[in-house]
Amino acid sequence: MIRLSPSLREQITAAAEAAYPAECCGLLTGSGQTVTRTAPSPNVTEENADNRFEVDPGLRFALMRELQKSGERIIGHYHSHPDRPARPSEYDRKMAFEPELAWVIVSVINGKAAGIAAFMADGESNGFREIELQITDSPML
Repeated sequence: MIRLSPSLREQITAAAEAAYPAECCGLLTGSGQTVTRTAPSPNVTEENADNRFEVDPGLRFALMRELQKSGERIIGHYHSHPDRPARPSEYDRKMAFEPELAWVIVSVINGKAAGIAAFMADGESNGFREIELQITDSPML
């Protein structure tokens, strides 16, 4: 399970709609299973931004340094699927190398967010399993 506040869900879906028809991406920070902040990233992929994403490594390293002092950590990342479902793609499966991070995926159809779901990579099967995405203002750390 992963928890998002309604305002963080709105930040993610707004980024997904703004990036359309390309994929948006960013990191999720927090404690336990609760996301406390999004860190939007430019999609720095060098190929097919409409069905690929790559978080800026500089942003990630800067965020990791910043979080060392806070007690929080990177607990996941998010990206969008333009005109495709909020399910991991074959490319996502190939790129899933951190099984401890949640994947939040937003489906954007014709420029409008149409669904959001969360997944964890299953390192053994090279696949994903869907996890509960709880939208709540209750932190329950």
